[in-house]
Formats: sequence, C-alpha cells, structure tokens
Amino acid sequence: MEHRKLAFIGAGNMSRSLISGLIRSGYPANNIIAANPSRPKLDALVADFGITATQNNLEAVTQAEVIVLAVKPQMMASMLEELLNAGAELDGKLLISIAAGISLNRLEAMTGGHKRIIRTMPNTPSLLGLGMTGLYAHAHITRADRDYCQSMMEAAGKALWVAEEDGINQVIATAGSAPAYFFLFMEAMAKQAEQSGFSAEEARLLVQQTALGAANMVAANPQLSISQLREQVTSKGGTTAEAIRSFNDNGLERLVADAMTAAVNRARELESQL
Repeated sequence: MEHRKLAFIGAGNMSRSLISGLIRSGYPANNIIAANPSRPKLDALVADFGITATQNNLEAVTQAEVIVLAVKPQMMASMLEELLNAGAELDGKLLISIAAGISLNRLEAMTGGHKRIIRTMPNTPSLLGLGMTGLYAHAHITRADRDYCQSMMEAAGKALWVAEEDGINQVIATAGSAPAYFFLFMEAMAKQAEQSGFSAEEARLLVQQTALGAANMVAANPQLSISQLREQVTSKGGTTAEAIRSFNDNGLERLVADAMTAAVNRARELESQL
C-alpha cells in the first residue's frame, strides 16, 4: 500500500477504526493527521497511535494528499463550505467519503466541482478489524486511487466494489445495517434462553459463542455454500430440523427480504434529502 499523506476530517469511531488498522498494517503514523473540533478524541488518537492532530480542518487538508470525509452526513455541507471559504485547495487531492446517504454528484457539488472522490460504506465491526466496506467510484477514478482506497478499507476488514452507485444502498442493507439484524436475533435467542432457566450471563455466553463459531465456520469453508453448512447440522427428523421448519413456516425468508428492502428504501430516501 502506498503511504500517502492522509488526513481524517472527523475523529469518531470509524476514523479511529481505520487509523488503528492502518497503523497495525505498518502505515507510518507521521503520515496521518486527524482534525476534529474538540480535543478529547484527538488526544486519544495521538496517545494511542502517535499520529498528528489538529482542531483546524484547513491545516489538515493543506498537508494531505488524501482526505477522508468522516463527519456526520448532516454536517458535511457546512463543513465543506467552511473549508472552501477558508481557502482550501482540493486540486490534486483524493477525497474518500465514509458518510452515508451523500451521493458522489452531491459531494462534487459540495466541493465546488471536485471530481476525484470515492464513496465508501464501512460498518461498525470495522472497530474490531472485522469490517465490511462497500466502495464506489466513477469511471474516471484511476486504478492507483482505487487500489489505495481499497487497501485502506481492508486495513479494517474486507472491501467490495459495487458497479453502480445504488449498490452502496444495497451494501447498507446487507452489511452496514446488518450487524443490528444479528444482534436482534441474538437478543431474541438470549431472552428465550433466560426464560428456559439460564442466567443472563449464561444465556449471553451460549448465544455469542455460537454466533462466533457459526460465522467462523462460514469463513473457514468457502468451498461450501451457506445452505450446505446449514444442511450439515440439520439431521432429518432431529431437533434442528424442527426449529428450521418453524422458522420457514413463519416466513423467516420473507421477513428478512422485507427488512432489507425497507433498509434500501430508507437509504434512498435519505440520499434524496441530503
């Protein structure tokens, strides 16, 4: 991975996860600068990773070759307007957005017509180095910029390019929002385990370890489909088969499809509002 001078505008959890991953992968700390209005998060990043920090966005942008736009979506327009009014020069710089709901065309408009931008959608497991990030860029973005952005995101997990920008909304439904789906399912299992007599701590242990093991079995067996893995633990006429029958009879597949469609539709609504 190239070690370009990299600035993070915003020092929230996602910036922290990416910086952590980059440092672990050998990225030079002196090539990373983070900007944030308040000091506490900046001070923690400096203490933990040895990077440079500033409360001045213009200072960070001026030093950088690559700028990660990591502010909240509703703050993006005002932040960029203030930056441009302060005299920020974006020519020759790659911008990487990790903000949900802001299209590339909208980002180009916010930056005064700057077109060297890549849009990404990471998820919260990036905080553990286990993230899944969707990426999209217009055709004119160079292979070198694409490779750099992908390597940066892979420092915190896995990355997948989508062919069309609306694919980012599909990533939101399949990966961005999806940790909450699994948490909801685990929560329901834990509640039922408690009702059957386990303590809250015992129920959590049973559910979280089983979820961890199941996910690792999928990752460790790429030659098998997920349905094949399910079939391997579903003996005909057994307890698992009866549970699966109940899920199917109650429309689990349709329920999941409806939920993911709702997430996509909401992502599109938000995109039209920002």
